[in-house]
Amino acid sequence: MPAPWNVGVLFSRTGVTGYVEQTQLQGTLLAIEEVNAAGGVLGRPIQPIIYDPESEPEGYHRLATKLLADDGVGTIFGCCTSRCRKAVLPVIERRNGLLFYSAIYEGFEYSPNVIYTGAAPNQSSVQLARFLIETYGRRFCFVGSDYVYPRESNRVMRELVEEHGGQVLDDIYIDIHADRSHFGPVAARVMGFRPDVIFSTVVGVCTAYFYEACADAGLDTRNTVIASLTTSEAEVAIMARPAAVGHVTAAPYFQTVDTPANARFVANYKRRFGSMAATNMSAEAAYFQIHLFARALEEAGTTDPDVLGPAVLGLQYDAPQGRITVDPDNNHTYVWPRIGRINEDGLFEIVEESEVPVKPDPYLVSYRYVSA
Repeated sequence: MPAPWNVGVLFSRTGVTGYVEQTQLQGTLLAIEEVNAAGGVLGRPIQPIIYDPESEPEGYHRLATKLLADDGVGTIFGCCTSRCRKAVLPVIERRNGLLFYSAIYEGFEYSPNVIYTGAAPNQSSVQLARFLIETYGRRFCFVGSDYVYPRESNRVMRELVEEHGGQVLDDIYIDIHADRSHFGPVAARVMGFRPDVIFSTVVGVCTAYFYEACADAGLDTRNTVIASLTTSEAEVAIMARPAAVGHVTAAPYFQTVDTPANARFVANYKRRFGSMAATNMSAEAAYFQIHLFARALEEAGTTDPDVLGPAVLGLQYDAPQGRITVDPDNNHTYVWPRIGRINEDGLFEIVEESEVPVKPDPYLVSYRYVSA
């Protein structure tokens, strides 16, 4: 049997974001199984070396080092939160590895050692700010977990809201490890402002605590909506359904996307992981980035990051969300901005979507829509 292509996989199955990182792991494994079933790459199977960093930056840093230094891999698929990506980045750059990162993030970063396959701010925040003001009103409260992604995402959203004539009434941050008891007082404080929109950058299991606390505090979506960039099908699945219905997320992908590639992806995902398993934006990006890697590896013939990395740039793939392209200008990905509203089934009704994939602009130099 030919020697496999060993790759590192760092997605948590435990900890505060384990529930969503498990879906990223499943998307990764599904794609690897598809590639291997088709004969692998150049006749060699992809072999994942999988570790659980337990949702903590220290675990990510330690295990990324182990993969690159001890296990001899050159490519890692992993990370969910920006605090964990930031912990891995110095290791990746110092040891000249290649990281595929499949989560939406705050932007304002570029590394030649990272392929970013989630949405940048111009592919999510820009569309969401405009939609919210046009649809719901100008009075906003921000509530987020206390680390780099929420603070930077809120900084961008504040600028966009104010640019559209909106007002931010309050800005609250809560520890990512907070328990349920912390959220009742936060919800009461926020509801006291009577905002039109609560922009939530709360992540992890705290997402469910916050939405449920707002429902308990009397939130009525006819008056106030919670909007997010991170509340996906995975978060909806861990909260009481009435607390989720009617709220809004901007993302490149929802399970309800109507493409032939997504119909196949959803069917295969449910067949592999159970009929109740829901796909989401992070699982979808984790899935398609494996297929991008396989195509680049076939061209490069090596996992040497100095050869493989450039081979990824410019690649296209018919992902479940639509055709995506890795932008050679900045290592980010052209994706399809969409806005969805949670329905009674816990899925997202798509209420707005781009007609073209949008060029990534991680530094928000321009807000123009440019197709691939």
